[in-house]
Amino acid sequence: MHDAAETADPNILVERCGAIQIMTINRPRKMNALTPEMFVALADAYTALDADPDLRVGILAAAGDHFTAGLELTRFHEGMKKGDSGATGAGGKVDPFALRRKCRKPVIAAVKGIVYTAGLEMMLAADIAIAARSCRFSQLEPRRGVMAAGGGTIRFVERCGWGNAMYHLLTADEFDAGEALRIGIVQEVVETGTELQRALALAEKIARLAPLAVMATRESSLTFVELGEAAAIAALPATQQRLAMTADAAEGVRSFIERREGRFTGT
Repeated sequence: MHDAAETADPNILVERCGAIQIMTINRPRKMNALTPEMFVALADAYTALDADPDLRVGILAAAGDHFTAGLELTRFHEGMKKGDSGATGAGGKVDPFALRRKCRKPVIAAVKGIVYTAGLEMMLAADIAIAARSCRFSQLEPRRGVMAAGGGTIRFVERCGWGNAMYHLLTADEFDAGEALRIGIVQEVVETGTELQRALALAEKIARLAPLAVMATRESSLTFVELGEAAAIAALPATQQRLAMTADAAEGVRSFIERREGRFTGT
């Protein structure tokens, strides 16, 4: 069952499906072009996901045929000249680009049609990406005299290596879902129209696991990416000890002995 939540911007819809929060970009008549107000609403939605102990997974999706054509550039150009990249982590909110404050809960991006510029960067900031066959990707900022400032220059290299990253970043080309899968920036390609359904199925699978363990797993991997192997290794014993003392760990042992699925509460 989906429960709609109040939002400050009608172009960003937030609904709850059990332990899953679905955040939908909802401006299809403008190809879901992103405005500053929409970024604020998205930051609020990500922050709510992060804060609510009953929410375990987020999904970023879009209405209409396309994910997003990217920034409504005329709304951002003056800010860019002042050094404002449009990052939305100000005021302590979670940043959908994950350049400032990061969400502690996993986020799955369900993308389709046009996935350009800032939309591609928000997909790259998510943990898992499900792509419809209709997808057309482009980090095309150099065509407009600017560069990707929402993490694209970092995450392309991180996800698919220097050569693949430079191939697409420096040519500012458009590529399809098959190429996105080949280079590793999406994890599955599905029939168009089923991408949200597949993202929900994955989110439900994750939501059934022990949420503290899921967040700790994600945090350990982030520590490796951001601080290196030594820092990640050093943090393992204390994190595992903390998890082993939780009620969910005790439930995990019971469910193993009783040969059943665990019923986890996040405590």
